[in-house]
Amino acid sequence: MRSENRLPADTPPERRAELRAGERVRAMELRAAGVLKRLWRVPGRNATVGLYEATDPAELHDALMSLPMAPWLDVHVEPLATHPQERT
Repeated sequence: MRSENRLPADTPPERRAELRAGERVRAMELRAAGVLKRLWRVPGRNATVGLYEATDPAELHDALMSLPMAPWLDVHVEPLATHPQERT
């Protein structure tokens, strides 16, 4: 999953801080639940690349929509499957 944060530039600093803190808490919950596997920042952009594991598209959608920044995220999901060589 690739996401770009489109939070408006005029968002008050205290609201930004509140949303960022909420994102950290929710990400840790998703990590503990085994849904969020890895998360990387994209240097120079307000963007991330995340590796999520969900049983179906609805579970992934619910996880992503549970993030406090969800209303401002431009999300691109790229489904992955196990490569045949990895099954051996």
